[in-house]
Amino acid sequence: MPTITTATALRHPKKPYENWRPPLIGVTLLVPVGVDGLLVADTTGHGDITLPTGSVEADEPPERAARRVLRGTRDELPVLRRVAVRQVQMRRRRVISHLIATRPLTRDDTAGLTYRDPRAVLRVLPTGQVIADFPEQVRTLILYGLQALAIGVIAHLEGDTVQHLESVAPT
Repeated sequence: MPTITTATALRHPKKPYENWRPPLIGVTLLVPVGVDGLLVADTTGHGDITLPTGSVEADEPPERAARRVLRGTRDELPVLRRVAVRQVQMRRRRVISHLIATRPLTRDDTAGLTYRDPRAVLRVLPTGQVIADFPEQVRTLILYGLQALAIGVIAHLEGDTVQHLESVAPT
């Protein structure tokens, strides 16, 4: 004889815990330096590098949030455009990351920049080394971002898969 619990479970199957919390929205900066370098933040001082990242407040454009991540002593950060948007469904919420590229900077331009975390040290490393040092998911995002920047599109990713490309008017 079935119990009440079994009968209730048959009538109300469990639903996944998707999106019962608001999404986390962040911004990551892709800062080319010269023709073969990328700006990274060393957060520990022991070589643990990350791309400069920050959060996006409610109803804030990602480009404005990008300007808060790195601050310059002279001019405002030369944000060029969004090159990729990645969405990942976690167990309880969606995580959305906007990859924002800046115009190429010189090493002198980077000397005046400060990261939002004052403990981090900003470094310029060769692009190949940066790509090799990151885990595969971040490596994929960087490669898609560099490619989208080169061909003038925004790559929309679901996880590590390109869902579609959106053309961008030349600046």
